[in-house]
Amino acid sequence: MLVRVGRGGRADIITMGCSMAGLRKTWVTVLGWVVLLVGIAALILPGPGLLLMVAGLVILSQEYEWAERCVEPVKVKAFEVAASGVKTWPRVAGSTLSALVPMGIGAFWMVDPEIPEIWIIGPELPFGGIGTGTSLVASSLVALGLVVYSVRRFRGHSEQRARQQATEYGTET
Repeated sequence: MLVRVGRGGRADIITMGCSMAGLRKTWVTVLGWVVLLVGIAALILPGPGLLLMVAGLVILSQEYEWAERCVEPVKVKAFEVAASGVKTWPRVAGSTLSALVPMGIGAFWMVDPEIPEIWIIGPELPFGGIGTGTSLVASSLVALGLVVYSVRRFRGHSEQRARQQATEYGTET
């Protein structure tokens, strides 16, 4: 085992030609990109897309300056979307309904019933079963949690406090 002083005065432990810093950077890079890409996919699929994108960028920012610069704008946009999603009570109801629909679909998918045969689909649900159903229910629970968080954060205060928070996060009430 060798120890060498790396960039910034940090000691790198080198074992069998492989540094621990190099392994860490590889794992941070792989994990960060996976979480970021899942977040991008979750923008159009059921799931908390912006939240996962922020998480992926935070992970990547441990090793990359460009990711650190991207964290704040995405975080501001996430708060902006959260604030606008609970701006009025009809929007809260719509957000809640949008979170509950995937839960119902997930419960249906878990049962994996026989369906009428339509063209190439049937008599079984495509990707039916416990795995798909569970992931839909889990996404729905996360979305419901985010709705509750947004209501408490952006609607649970006086009008003046809500306006101040919205301004702080780049939104308007």
